Amino acid sequence: MRNVLHKEQIKSFLGERPRECNKGDNGKGLLLAGSEGFFGAAIMAATACLRGGIGTLKVLCPEGARPVFHVLPEAMIYSVGPDWTLSDRGLIAARIQEATCLALGPGIGREEAVLEILQALLAAAKPTVVDADGLNALSRLPQAEKRALLHANTVLTPHPGEMSRLTGCSIESIKENMEGMAREWAGRWGCTVLLQGARTAIAGPNGEFAWNESGNAGLAKGGSGDVLTGLILALLGQKLPPFQAACCGSYLLGASAEEGLRLLRERALMARDVIDAVENTLHILWGEN
Repeated sequence: MRNVLHKEQIKSFLGERPRECNKGDNGKGLLLAGSEGFFGAAIMAATACLRGGIGTLKVLCPEGARPVFHVLPEAMIYSVGPDWTLSDRGLIAARIQEATCLALGPGIGREEAVLEILQALLAAAKPTVVDADGLNALSRLPQAEKRALLHANTVLTPHPGEMSRLTGCSIESIKENMEGMAREWAGRWGCTVLLQGARTAIAGPNGEFAWNESGNAGLAKGGSGDVLTGLILALLGQKLPPFQAACCGSYLLGASAEEGLRLLRERALMARDVIDAVENTLHILWGEN
């Protein structure tokens, strides 16, 4: 099979993290995620984004999710209100303006307001990844409106069921022609399409294409897509072009944890890792075992 992603290609996309970089250089991420019963999706996406090397991360979520985020002190958490329908639109607009990269979808639910919020994100024309119920909201629009709203900085991450809702094509026809479907709709919508499957088809708006074959059946469970969204958000923040960010996110998700962390290297450090290391460093300095 042609155009299969491989380790050296991913390394070239990621490049070296400059020693002199600061958090501002690595992106100001904004994640909109979570709803009643689905707060874990927001945690997984946010954690993956931080592990992926984002400079700073702000999360917008309903009030009920705020206590859950005590496990992730590296992220800045903002309550939009009791739910997305009653969310503070002014707060959302302000956070969108501050951010350099955006993501919407993990666990966000299917309230009618999600589509309005998604439209506000896409109107900003910043690097944006749309996943899960963000895709379901997008599917409610006619194709002409989708094309007008989507842009070259967008990454869509559908599985065949979501792709079927987005396009009107049958799931069977999508599974039978993953490459053709990803290419066709990336061209129609003018954005990057990451069509998830046992082999993932990734297509860009200008004819770019790659297969990702990393991973195994263990990824066929809830939460994998949330991790993918967080990784792509982090890579967009570090200024990878959308097609490359999608390729790297997909490959890193599929690679073993050990191999994924090896490729991410310094990007994978979180503040808590540094805190945990301080005690060991002091022991070494003072010659203690």
